[in-house]
Amino acid sequence: MIALDTNVLVRLVMRDDEAQALRARDLLEFQSDSDGSLFVSDVVLAEFAWVLRSRYALAGSDIARALRGMLDNATLAWQSRTAATLALSLFEAGGVDFPDCLIVALAQSHHCEAVATFDQGMRSLPNVRLI
Repeated sequence: MIALDTNVLVRLVMRDDEAQALRARDLLEFQSDSDGSLFVSDVVLAEFAWVLRSRYALAGSDIARALRGMLDNATLAWQSRTAATLALSLFEAGGVDFPDCLIVALAQSHHCEAVATFDQGMRSLPNVRLI
């Protein structure tokens, strides 16, 4: 198994550096015969969504499409697939950035009763307590 850094996923989606995008695609294709052979950590997943929003100013729907495409790719293994899927659903419901949705989904997957935060933007998410 090979762990991927955020920049590899960004190159695959954004193709803003053609040479790197081709190398990233070649890696994905080389590993495509082995399900789950490329590992995506929760940190990389959150950073990926953040980079697409902050650096590339993508709309939420475009970020969701990119995330869904990655989640549907059998070559990619996920640190917390169930939480990532829930986070994507929360994100697609709108109004909250994906990393915040992932925080809530990971807390739920670890049986936390709530997420305590000062972030007013997270108040619409389930089991979030503003303190």
